[in-house]
Amino acid sequence: MDFGTVKRYLEKEGKEDEPTKIDRLPYKFFDPFIIHGLRTDLVEPGRILCSFNVPARLLNTANTLHGGAIASLIDLVGSAVILTAGAPTTGVSVEINVSYLDAALLNEEIEIEAKALRVGKAIAVVAVELRKKGTGKIIAQGRHTKYLPVTSKL
Repeated sequence: MDFGTVKRYLEKEGKEDEPTKIDRLPYKFFDPFIIHGLRTDLVEPGRILCSFNVPARLLNTANTLHGGAIASLIDLVGSAVILTAGAPTTGVSVEINVSYLDAALLNEEIEIEAKALRVGKAIAVVAVELRKKGTGKIIAQGRHTKYLPVTSKL
């Protein structure tokens, strides 16, 4: 193991006490950064269908949709489907699992389908699938478990 190589890979250049462009990003910028451009095509109880053209800002070094962006899309669209089942909140993540099955390229149109598998009083479980819109080929499948805070009856 070459410590220096790993350190350079993980740590970005610049002095620790100097503000960077990243430090100047607006508060809570991440979700809009990921989801910008998403189109909601269908909303029904327990199901959401969206479409999305892969933007350059979400590409990895292989010029395909970044795995972290895929996980975030699963989180965000999966959270929204919980609301369609009547829950008052989207809750907080307990567990998320993603299986990456194929790549999505720049400007490729993808479809994101989220289904609520169970929305109870305290726990919600959703499944989210990303597919190539033209062929239906699966890009990724995710399952997301969320804790729904119990509302006080006082």
